[in-house]
Amino acid sequence: MGKKIDAAQVRKVAKLARLDLTESEVEEFAGQLSAIIDYVEKMNGLDTGNVEPLAHCLPISNVFREDVVRESLGTEKTLANAPEHDGEFFKVPKILDEGAGA
Repeated sequence: MGKKIDAAQVRKVAKLARLDLTESEVEEFAGQLSAIIDYVEKMNGLDTGNVEPLAHCLPISNVFREDVVRESLGTEKTLANAPEHDGEFFKVPKILDEGAGA
């Protein structure tokens, strides 16, 4: 077993994060964090010398379509399914109140 996270370290991080933890939570988190560190230490022991670094575990490639100019939908079709519209514009509810300062 590697480095242990003790209750004092958990309390310190909880204080920095402004979390109010009970003693049982402190002990639980100390055990969980210690288990995570143990697992990472196991992974550090693996020989990865012949493993090529990669950004993603699956073979992914971007599929781009040709950029072609097409006719737009037009205002009437665009606004056809809008719940509300005001002339040629979508009408949306306010998200800021009068005192928001924006």
